[in-house]
Amino acid sequence: MTEPSLAESRLTLTRRYRFAASHRLSAPTLSDDENRRLYGKCNNPFGHGHDYILDITVDGPRDDNGLVVERHALDRLVQTLVLDQVDHRNLNVDVPAMVDVVPTTENLASAVRSMLEADWPLTARLRRVRISETERNIFELEASDR
Repeated sequence: MTEPSLAESRLTLTRRYRFAASHRLSAPTLSDDENRRLYGKCNNPFGHGHDYILDITVDGPRDDNGLVVERHALDRLVQTLVLDQVDHRNLNVDVPAMVDVVPTTENLASAVRSMLEADWPLTARLRRVRISETERNIFELEASDR
């Protein structure tokens, strides 16, 4: 059996980023009582914050240097397209992609994926967005097939 060439070997790389943001979970189509029942303490009228952990996974073949992607290129892209938009922001009002949706972490994961896919210049393919809101609430979203 022959070894696959560097170009034939597909690998995944996951990079971890951190950001802080606040939000209030409240659906405009529900009454105050229904919102309190559905979202509990996350419906606090003053909002609340999280220290989120964002994992971005890419995949692709190794290049001649043995890399799936240049780490600094991925870091710059995530910083510019995502972190600069969400870090130390109120998701309800400061992040255009979240203004018309309830800013659940499920919706945040979808918004992050859209932010990245809209202007993805890297050779490696975006594979997954994973956001940890708390130790117990972790959300993963596969990238769109393109």
